[in-house]
Amino acid sequence: MTTATIARPISPEAAGEVTQLRAIKSEWIKLRSLRSTFWSFLTASAFIIGLGLLFSSVEAHNMGNANFVSGFDPTQVSLRGAYLAQLAIGVLGVMAVTGEYSTGMIRATMSAVPRRLPVLWAKLAVFAAAVFVAMLVSSLIAFEIGQAALASSHHSATLSSPGALRAVIGSALYLSVLAMLAIGLGFLIRNTAGAIATLFGMLLVLPVLAQALPGHWANDVMKFLPMPAGTGITTTVQDPTMLSPWAGFGVFCLYALAAIGAGAFMLKRRDA
Repeated sequence: MTTATIARPISPEAAGEVTQLRAIKSEWIKLRSLRSTFWSFLTASAFIIGLGLLFSSVEAHNMGNANFVSGFDPTQVSLRGAYLAQLAIGVLGVMAVTGEYSTGMIRATMSAVPRRLPVLWAKLAVFAAAVFVAMLVSSLIAFEIGQAALASSHHSATLSSPGALRAVIGSALYLSVLAMLAIGLGFLIRNTAGAIATLFGMLLVLPVLAQALPGHWANDVMKFLPMPAGTGITTTVQDPTMLSPWAGFGVFCLYALAAIGAGAFMLKRRDA
């Protein structure tokens, strides 16, 4: 008499199948093993914290004990370093993709994940999460030391001040979406110099060109450009010529989604 055996289902992980979780683990290993990751995050944090302290100290020195200046935003002053931090984050985001194409490592990646798109989702998830955590910590530190420097001028803020917490978290959110925009452009263009030029052309050059437009056209165009729209979430004093903080951040997210969508389309269409 034989005993019937019941076959137990084998999980995809145990069977060695490609799963999204395994793709994410692989991309995490790649990201933390790159020497440039450490230095890029360190540089971005140094910009946010160091410049936040510098700008806050200068403002405190200039203002002294004068009466409150209308439109002064102490929160935004202490978070100003995010404008330079985006350079380090953007370059690293592009190189996280184009570096694999330049070395040929992308072929091994696509051989391991033949469906391709899980690689894109994994890179987006890993890099955006890492950027958000690191930049949130940096923004909190920059805010606290910046407000400590401004305290002598009696124009400082706290996290409970209107819009302050949103601005601190918003700095990390802005840089996280910027990271995803960079990855999308990396997959779309595949060339490091071309993707970096495109990214910072969108962020830095377009606003300069918009300012050259005549009359009210400059403001009408400016508020829909990536950086002016996205950085509205990092301020507590609303510019009447710009979109509201969350509306502007939504516009910025649309730019990232467009780049990711185009990058995903080309990733499926072109050979590695």
